[in-house]
Amino acid sequence: MLMDFAQTMILTFKVSLITTFLLLLISIPIAYFLAFSKSKIIPFLEAIVSMPLVLPPSVLGFYLLVFFSPQNTFGKFLLETFNLKLVFSFEGLIVASILFTLPFMVNPIQTGFSSIPKSLYEAALSLGKNRLEILYRVLLPNMKNSIIIGAVVSFAHTIGEFGVVMMIGGNIAGETRLASIAIYDEVEALNYALAHQYALSLFIITFCILLFTFYLNKKHTR
Repeated sequence: MLMDFAQTMILTFKVSLITTFLLLLISIPIAYFLAFSKSKIIPFLEAIVSMPLVLPPSVLGFYLLVFFSPQNTFGKFLLETFNLKLVFSFEGLIVASILFTLPFMVNPIQTGFSSIPKSLYEAALSLGKNRLEILYRVLLPNMKNSIIIGAVVSFAHTIGEFGVVMMIGGNIAGETRLASIAIYDEVEALNYALAHQYALSLFIITFCILLFTFYLNKKHTR
């Protein structure tokens, strides 16, 4: 039982860490485009990115399950071409977690970009810097707090996911059974002691993460 608990918690943290790292790589260019582009489609893109904030997790999970199913065209293509199965697999958990947690990373980073004075950006342009140099040498160093907050909140959010990961990952011990799913299983089995062990662990971890985030934000605003 202790081995199962440790295995589930390690898998939960593994999914959260990988998801957060990949989200950082994906979200910075997305947030940069949303913050600085003057395209008329920006409101549409912002709505798409923010959908997971208001969409029931089971809805997103259901459509991902259908879309990635080997019975569907796209799922069949992934399986036959790359031998990649995203339904009831660890890889599927990562993809689902990225899509569901995307706004929790993009929004803070976009806010960070928007808070930087335009004069700083224009000054860098006037010095002959290209946009990539400006991004990595001027903008990102001046918004470290926003990046850290986005990463911390995304990590905490991924730890607590249930609906999406349940739909796309199922409940395979050692592969897709995360702590949030384990709590549900133990409650159904009337094993409240083990459910409490999982729940208390997640409660303490997420509280500490949020406490760190608010402390960092308070320190930054002083």
